[in-house]
Amino acid sequence: MEAGRWLLAVGLVLVALGLVWLYAPGLLSWFGRLPGDIRIEREGFRFYFPLASMLLLSVGLSLFLNLLMRWFR
Repeated sequence: MEAGRWLLAVGLVLVALGLVWLYAPGLLSWFGRLPGDIRIEREGFRFYFPLASMLLLSVGLSLFLNLLMRWFR
């Protein structure tokens, strides 16, 4: 029963993110363009490593999952 509630909550969050991405892409246009993201572009070569974006995403997901686990405990 608890796993079902957890999966339902995660699914609803994914649906919400999908709707934002589909109908309001401007809300997420900043993602991948933060000051800590590494971008090297030269002729015939492109390297992109979104370090700051991934750190921000990791912190956000950790906080969200921590709150979710406390809520369903």
